[in-house]
Amino acid sequence: MAPWTLCVYCGSRPGTSPAYEAAAAHTGRLLGERGLGLVYGGGRAGLMGTVADAALSAGAYTVGVIPDSLMSRELGHKGLHELHVVQTMHQRKQQMAERADAFVALPGGIGTFEELFEVWSWRQLGYHDKPVGLLNVDGYYDSLLSFLDQSTTEGFVPPAQRELLLVDDQADRLLDRLQGASARALRPEDYQKI
Repeated sequence: MAPWTLCVYCGSRPGTSPAYEAAAAHTGRLLGERGLGLVYGGGRAGLMGTVADAALSAGAYTVGVIPDSLMSRELGHKGLHELHVVQTMHQRKQQMAERADAFVALPGGIGTFEELFEVWSWRQLGYHDKPVGLLNVDGYYDSLLSFLDQSTTEGFVPPAQRELLLVDDQADRLLDRLQGASARALRPEDYQKI
């Protein structure tokens, strides 16, 4: 049986704060220490490489999925247990979602934002019942979270939908919450609230 697997979305760049790389490394180590698996975008650059290297070093089964067009640009990680090279971004995201038991976004750019919002909207629409989390490292996502709260206040994001996004600034706590949330599938009445 495959281990419980976390899909991690994060930057292909390291960012400006050392806290981002530290959080990515800590997240990867946690997966290995807990006997869990990692699925991610397959690159070895930036935070993507950091989380994968830490997960591998800690013994986590690590799977990467990368489009052929990005193999050279993101430098596909050749040291993974599995590296799947696909043709399109849609195939990449689909394979990552299918292999995951939960999703988390670490700091990153527009690709990370897009992936986070996609799996969050899929959850809200009932396409999956896997938990979605956001690791708010060093306040990186504070402005986004404020905007999401404004969207809820303005009536565009229902409170129940907003609550589907689990947010924490500590990887240990967030991973506990994601694993706990994955134990319960959404019920029909949950979707009615959204």
